[in-house]
Amino acid sequence: SIPTAEYKSFKGKESLQGALEYIDSRPYDVVVKASGLAAGKGVIVPNSREEAKQAVRDFLENGAMGSAGEELVLERRLEGFECSVLAVTDGERFVALPPAQDHKRALDGDEGPNTGGMGAFAPTPRVDDAMLEQIRREVLKPAVDGMRAEGRRFVGCLFAGLMITADGPMVIEFNCRFGDPETQAVVPLLDCDLYEVLAGCAQGRLAEEAVKVLPNMSSVAVVMASSGY
Repeated sequence: SIPTAEYKSFKGKESLQGALEYIDSRPYDVVVKASGLAAGKGVIVPNSREEAKQAVRDFLENGAMGSAGEELVLERRLEGFECSVLAVTDGERFVALPPAQDHKRALDGDEGPNTGGMGAFAPTPRVDDAMLEQIRREVLKPAVDGMRAEGRRFVGCLFAGLMITADGPMVIEFNCRFGDPETQAVVPLLDCDLYEVLAGCAQGRLAEEAVKVLPNMSSVAVVMASSGY
């Protein structure tokens, strides 16, 4: 199994009371997530149970996220630091790219709400070689192998959004694409022909040696957003 936080899903207005009771029944704080596509803004990280309950009411009762919030996930709030690992795969073999960290909250000092990402940098020094190998072994390989075993062979870029906790890496989310803004920080570090790498994925012949990374280099991406973003 792939390590992730304890969670429970709730769908529709009829599940509102159950969701509120679930928050009270947990011995830990929860994160509120819209199950649908929400342009990177569907996650609420409350500072109290009352804030969590209000977010649930906003989603299920008031339609704050539209159709994206008709189903929500209440998930244990993990403690640690976030990182993102992108891996290219041909459905059998995979290669992890340099680990990145992005900054999701708007405003200086992380004072604002979550966004799709206000900037990113790579590689993050907080993920050393041993941790990256653990992510390969416990997260990426089981995901690629599991989808293939289920007859859903995945080819392309698998994005793992992770929380690195005291108990190791825990999956927050998977995306089946290059993630923004992490991609802007990761791709400039590649010292190879990205087309050839992706062609190798599509044609089932990905070779690990085809993916080369510039040594002793770092990359930073900053997002310029319009007011109100």
